[in-house]
Amino acid sequence: MYLQTGDTSSLPLTCHYPVKYKFLNTDPEYISCGKPTCEVSAGSRCFVQTCSGSVSFRLINIRTDVFFVFFTGGLALPCVINASSALSFANPKSPLYGHLSSVDSTGTQMRVTWVSGDSSPQQVKYNGLTATSNVSTFTAASMSSHAANPASDFGWHDPGFIHSAVMIGLTPSTSYIYSFGSDDVGWSKITNFTTPPAVGANSVRVVMYGDMGKAERENASIHYSAPGSIGVVDALTRRNDVDVVLHIGDISYATGFLVEWDSFLELLTPVASKVSYMTAIGNHERDFPGSGSVYTLTDSGGEIGVPYETYFPMPAAAADKPWYSYSSGPIHFTVMSTEHNWTRGSEQYSWLQEDLASVNRTITPWIVFTGHRPMYSSYTSSLDFLLAPVDTNFAPELEPLLLSAKVDIAVWGHVHNYERSCAVFNGTCLGMPTNDSAGIATYNNADYKAPVQIVVGTAGFESNDFGTATPPAWSLARIKDYGYIYIQADRTRLTVQFVSSTSGTVGDQCSFTR
Repeated sequence: MYLQTGDTSSLPLTCHYPVKYKFLNTDPEYISCGKPTCEVSAGSRCFVQTCSGSVSFRLINIRTDVFFVFFTGGLALPCVINASSALSFANPKSPLYGHLSSVDSTGTQMRVTWVSGDSSPQQVKYNGLTATSNVSTFTAASMSSHAANPASDFGWHDPGFIHSAVMIGLTPSTSYIYSFGSDDVGWSKITNFTTPPAVGANSVRVVMYGDMGKAERENASIHYSAPGSIGVVDALTRRNDVDVVLHIGDISYATGFLVEWDSFLELLTPVASKVSYMTAIGNHERDFPGSGSVYTLTDSGGEIGVPYETYFPMPAAAADKPWYSYSSGPIHFTVMSTEHNWTRGSEQYSWLQEDLASVNRTITPWIVFTGHRPMYSSYTSSLDFLLAPVDTNFAPELEPLLLSAKVDIAVWGHVHNYERSCAVFNGTCLGMPTNDSAGIATYNNADYKAPVQIVVGTAGFESNDFGTATPPAWSLARIKDYGYIYIQADRTRLTVQFVSSTSGTVGDQCSFTR
């Protein structure tokens, strides 16, 4: 269950997992003197002479005391050689890691959510107004109790208190400044943000991706490091032409090591503090045996969706029912949970059916359907028997619903690469794009055939290689790289670009017309 710790020894672990760590031999001075080989003496003990060495760590405010520990023996059975005294943060109640999300489709309200060690309500100041936060938290008892798991045991870390307040009376597509906190605990720095276009507006610009996670800028080792995440965040930070971001599952990859939610939120702040940051739930947020998830693997590390829904409140109907829809400009987004029951007759299926049927295509001519696990992927894994990229039961249940609603594109994550299909149904191409005068593959959705399937699980976690097998006929573009899709839509044309965060170039591009 805990192979991701890097140790395969007897489990559970004997101590809490470190926030981050480095090997001292990364400093050549550490082993530059003495004999580098092991000398065995009485008692079969091994002695190695070392010199002084140093490593550096970048610390963020996690509210609790921090210790520096010099240890050997690995992560499963560590032997502590020395440890520092406790180091405390100057203000563990400081308001931190603010991120925005849409409350509805009007563009006149924005939610800001932040973390603090303070349980008292705080405020957000904006546009000469204030709004008071609702305060929530979760405990180790909120995690899964079905089986041994890091979230309730050696991976537990006190999350502090999560504050959420709604800014109202805003104007769509307008820039504002805001700050959050209180006089008692301090205020965040003043930040600029822009509201998204209202439903029915003539245009919108959207970034979508899945499977981000986090990495450490000083190259420290952490649980589940995502090497491409910093590059994607930095690439988006440099853009000033994004109205909405939609992160479609596998958010932080904390998977039960809860301090890593703080690390992820800190990494994400330059992006999520400035535009509406919407999310969908993935397997690494929700899945665990005995939790009611569709898939009973241990992918959430026992979190069972609780931290995710607390840190990222979306306009869903109720707790643990994380499907919802919203519109921005000419696009209607239907967001499902691939981790909750989606079969015909289920609560989610009925909701999806009703939502898609209610879309007014005069107001929002485009429908983007999204969730975490894909309907189509040509990637194959040596672990297909356990971790198949595509659930073969998924498309037969929901694909007819997308076809009847004339969904334009379905966007997914989960598989860590980029792929674009023809207009496909039941594995068969019903429509192919033609190149326009600029050479861009263009789907004529005035003569609608079927949804185009796009996988973009490329936001940070280690990429999946497609292998050497010939792709199926429905697969038109495949890229192994880190990046995101950038959507620009007006009322008659929607363009999708896959943008590499590695090179900054457009690796694939297509358009839809109507």
